[in-house]
Order: sequence, then structure tokens, then C-alpha cells
Amino acid sequence: MASITFDHVTKRFDETVAVNDLSIDIADGEFLVLVGPSGCGKTTALRMLAGLEDISDGRVLIGDRVVNNVPPGKRDIAMVFQSYALYPHMTVYGNLAFGLRNFDVPKAEIARRVHEAADVLELDKLLKRKPKQLSGGQRQRVALGRAIVREPSAFLMDEPLSNLDAALRVQTRAEILKLQQRLDTTTIYVTHDQVEAMTMGDRIAVMSLGVLQQIGSPHALYTNPVNTFVAKFIGSPAMNLLPADAVELGLGGAGRLVGFRPEDVELANGRRADCAECDATVEVVQYLGDEQLAYLKLRDEEIVAKLPVEADLQPGMQRRLAIPHKKLHLFDAATGVAVGTVG
Repeated sequence: MASITFDHVTKRFDETVAVNDLSIDIADGEFLVLVGPSGCGKTTALRMLAGLEDISDGRVLIGDRVVNNVPPGKRDIAMVFQSYALYPHMTVYGNLAFGLRNFDVPKAEIARRVHEAADVLELDKLLKRKPKQLSGGQRQRVALGRAIVREPSAFLMDEPLSNLDAALRVQTRAEILKLQQRLDTTTIYVTHDQVEAMTMGDRIAVMSLGVLQQIGSPHALYTNPVNTFVAKFIGSPAMNLLPADAVELGLGGAGRLVGFRPEDVELANGRRADCAECDATVEVVQYLGDEQLAYLKLRDEEIVAKLPVEADLQPGMQRRLAIPHKKLHLFDAATGVAVGTVG
């Protein structure tokens, strides 16, 4: 196991800067998630760490060793890709053992590692099967097992669950978390799915256009986004953002945006001094069982509210909304940078 450091790392492809001056310190045993939309630089950062992309500027360290010019096979890392990339003509045992054979690991040690990984991933009864005889979830576990048997200093995972259906993704997320906690191996996990990021990472690094926007715990990013990009990207549904004069704050709207989470919206029941209020028209209601999502029109702005199923909401209905001051975030309209809260 080892710590990992991105020290002012930049990657250029001709005139395009894919990663710009990235600096992150990842602790030994930490589970860090790199998250952001397509093209934000997260996979490029992971590939530079793995040695699959050259570094234009800066340094990457694994432990105390600078690995900029170290070949991928000498970096003591194991990577799990979006595609399972299993050898179809080999059994599960053969797929798990293949990399170790290439490193001339003794047969007895290979057997020990393969059976140990198979036990951890509940693959022990599947070792004689070939990939075509496995489900998608089982194939993904074999791909994880191939990384585990390496006993590396770090796991690098690039969108490893994107080929699974929704239910299996949820299950496999939990399996990966339990596995990482059991092995206590430093893990860098790339995803575009903010729900995946929020539920898995010790810390999350949010990227946009090659630039690190914010890094912190899921709670810190959710409750204290540093800018409107993070505010909109983290959370599902996304934070509502609208001109500050659209709600009754007494702040005026000049140069300010106000943000609030859908789950922080309440139906007004008499005026409250600790709340901002506004009138909005219900456009669409989505029933979710234990709650409902209401899409509303507030002046010329669209907002989302997550409300109890008991709330009377019908399209075309006008309702008065209340948002506690302590749940309101203020941003500079020109830069998108957070400038504080109301409460």
C-alpha cells in the first residue's frame, strides 16, 4: 500500500489542455473518487498515474517515488477498466492467474492468491468456467479479482460499473466498498455518476474542463459547494439556482444567485421569519413512493422540490414555498464562486 500524489500535474494534447495543474494528496488506504462530466480530465489523470499517458508538466508520486518515467508494469498498481477485458478462451482461474504467470510468480503462490481472491469475491465455485458462462456481475468480479491477486500498492478503477444494469451497480458498489475496506488498499475510482461518488468515496475530487474544482468529503461537498458547478453537479436532483431576487430575501438580485436543495423546500404554512418564501406554479409531479418530486415554475425559472407524498400537488396548482435561511447558498452571478449563506 502507498500514498499517491499529483504534484501540479498537467497534460496537453497538442493545443488542448486535458488536465491543468492538478494537485491532490491521497493518503495510504484512502478511497478517492474522481468525478465529473465527460471530457473533464478524470480518466486522463488516472491514465497518467497508471503510466498509460505521458505527463506534460508536474510529478506523480506513488509513495515517495516519482513515477513519471517508470513503465506501467513497474508502478505496482492494478487497474480495473470499464470493459472487463477477460480472455474468452481461459477459465476464471486462468484469467486470475494470467498476470502473475507473466511476472514469474511461483505456481504455489499463484494458487494461494487466486483461491484467496476467489474466496473474497465468491468466485470459488466458478473457477472452471469461461467468461461466456458468467453473468455481467460475475465477469466484473473476475476483473476485480485479477487486480486483487496482484496485491498492488493501489487500485485504479475507471468506470468499472458502467456496463452493469442499475440494480447490479448498486450491489457491486457495496461489494467494492467492503472489498476495499477489507484489503485497506489505496483506491482511485473514476466515475461520471455523482451518486456513485457520494456513496463510495472517503473524499471526492470534482473536476471540470481539466481543472480540480473542489475536493473533500461527500458531506463537505454537499453542504458547502465552493461554486455553482459543484453545487449543480453534486446532489440528485441538482441544487436549484436562480437570481436572488426571485425569493423574498431582502438582498436584492444584483450580482447574486441563490441556491437551495430540492429536499430543503417546504410548503409554506403561515409566514416564518427564518424562511425565504416565493410563489410557484406546479408543472409536473413525479411519485416516488415515499416522496414526490415537483417541478415548478417560479417567475421565469424552473425549480425542483422534493416533498412528502401527503402534499397536495397537481399540475397548474399555485403553491407558496418556504426555504429555511440556513439552507440557502449565495453565489456570485459573474464568477459562480460561493460568497456565503443566508442563515
